[in-house]
Amino acid sequence: MKLKNFTKAFVLTLVIVNFWSTAQAQTSSSDTASLSQEVAVLRKQGTKGLQTFLNTHKNELNTRSLGTVLPNPQIRAALDELCQQRDCYASRLYWYTDLEAAKAAAKASGKPILSLRLLGRLDQDLSCANSRFFRVALYPNAAISQVLQNRFILHWQSVRPVPKITIDFGDGRKLERTITGNSIHYILDASGRPIDAIPGLYGPKAFLRQLEQAEVAAKEYSKLPLAQRQAFLKKYHSDRLNAIQTQWTADLSRLGIQSPPRLVENQSPTAEIAGSLAVTKMAVENPMLNVLRSGAEANRNTLAEITDKEVWNKIAQFYATDAKLDQNSIALISAKKFSSVKTETENLRKTINQFENLMALDSLRNEYMLHSQIHQWFTQEAQTNDLGELNEKVYAQLFLTPSSDPWLGLLSNDSYSAIDNDGLR
Repeated sequence: MKLKNFTKAFVLTLVIVNFWSTAQAQTSSSDTASLSQEVAVLRKQGTKGLQTFLNTHKNELNTRSLGTVLPNPQIRAALDELCQQRDCYASRLYWYTDLEAAKAAAKASGKPILSLRLLGRLDQDLSCANSRFFRVALYPNAAISQVLQNRFILHWQSVRPVPKITIDFGDGRKLERTITGNSIHYILDASGRPIDAIPGLYGPKAFLRQLEQAEVAAKEYSKLPLAQRQAFLKKYHSDRLNAIQTQWTADLSRLGIQSPPRLVENQSPTAEIAGSLAVTKMAVENPMLNVLRSGAEANRNTLAEITDKEVWNKIAQFYATDAKLDQNSIALISAKKFSSVKTETENLRKTINQFENLMALDSLRNEYMLHSQIHQWFTQEAQTNDLGELNEKVYAQLFLTPSSDPWLGLLSNDSYSAIDNDGLR
């Protein structure tokens, strides 16, 4: 009798548990569908739609009141879809993916456009490395986020899919990474004409300075008669190039290096130099790149000889404060990387310090080696009027990943792999 009663109770319990599981699944599905409909409507409203969503879901996004590190996955996914940016809950930035729509918004608001070009998609986890670093170090930064929200129209466009690599350890474990690619922010006027460009990763304070300088230039440019605009741009970039050269000379002088060569002598950086510029992303990609490529061609010049790794690191120390992360970025890095308070306490500070050091070095090299070249192009009017042509030039000559190379430099015709068809699938 007791056995029968126990069996009935057990069956009843299973029925109840199954009922609640089904109910929760249905509720979750219903919530997801409702959020998708909400996002579809609000996305069309631009930044106003984003603000409406943030106000409507204020309590769900307040992680402190929820006692959690992150908002729930449904809210995060909905917000990413609305913003068209991964981890938008941290930055709360609205991005256009249609340049014509961004131009219309710029004309209506009187704001310049900040247009990001990247490999992969900004709303996906595995976009190119630098764009991922933008999402944790720059966009969530309180000062940068405010400037981007209030003073720019934001737009991004994928240049091409980002190459990915999966390492299968054969025991069920797999490691997935992106393997190459770089990103660049263009500052455009309301017609889409490039005013300036910020290549690669800069530290937060350095990036903010670049934004503010370019914003002033874009507004001054837009106020001028058409006949005077080109001359204004040439002078602006000539002044910026001279300022960079002066600072470069001063930095080396502090290290006892006198009479250094000019940064730009009508030549683009060599493949070896350009490949080493994005040091932050290379710290992630190098272990796998070293396995895949046969080695960089030894192509050195006077500039490379006097600016070895030690010199760059010493100069970077002069600008360490430019790469300091704020609490918003640190909180996002902590949430994405560490799963426990104990692990966070032991390793977070070390991770942050290393990341900041690499960003300081990246900022320096991108400004001195890449941005200086872009400034020179503008003084020469070399394919800078048209955004598409300028971007082709940047990816081909600065980032050394031209659209003409379908393998992005990862496939060498001179090396032998002993794999059928060189592993091409």
